Amino acid sequence: MDSSLNLYAEIEHLLGVSDVAPTLYRNYLNTLRELQFDSLLDVGCGRGEFLAQLQGIYPDRELIGIDLSSVMVDMARERGVKAYCTDISKLQGEFDIITAIFDMVNYLEFNELKPFLESVEAHLKVGGYFICDINSYYAFSDLAVGAYIRDVGDRFVTVDSLFEDDIYYSEFTLFENVDGERLFKKRQDRVLQYYYEVDDMVQSTSLELISKSDISVYGDEVEKHYLVFQKS
Repeated sequence: MDSSLNLYAEIEHLLGVSDVAPTLYRNYLNTLRELQFDSLLDVGCGRGEFLAQLQGIYPDRELIGIDLSSVMVDMARERGVKAYCTDISKLQGEFDIITAIFDMVNYLEFNELKPFLESVEAHLKVGGYFICDINSYYAFSDLAVGAYIRDVGDRFVTVDSLFEDDIYYSEFTLFENVDGERLFKKRQDRVLQYYYEVDDMVQSTSLELISKSDISVYGDEVEKHYLVFQKS
């Protein structure tokens, strides 16, 4: 599985992701309250925070998460979430709802978008829903570029990122104290994300886009597009 995602999993909580989560999760929860469903698959479930919330609200539903990072899956399981380290194309079964939260779709390379959406459709029941969010152009080109540093004493993280040719490059460097004094171990990796317009999504799937809304967290600019598709 993807080792770069494993490193990201270890430092995600240091990157301010939790600041965005409540607003983003609220959109998904509001949508789910309006839908009838017995089963849900969360693709790219990460540490399982969203599924753990769902388990508290829908204890009688089948809730499953998958992620390509074994570290993320282990964290999700520690929360009591039913999670597996696998790709959706290798999964069995159909679901009433499939979610892809926190710009999971943006991690797909350009040649992977259509096959991914085909797998989503194959694992959706007729009448089922695919719910996801994708980053806006502003989020990549303005909000996320530059350098970020976080020092928490025994761990020191730097992120250097740039956006060009519709690809967002993030280089993560983690320094970890290993002796309680001056010796630090360095680990480094790079994660890429890819910019997609809403039309790219629509044209890459036979699922019907039934709802689109924009999300802003830090200001007035649109940072994410929240999309709901349905399988006819």
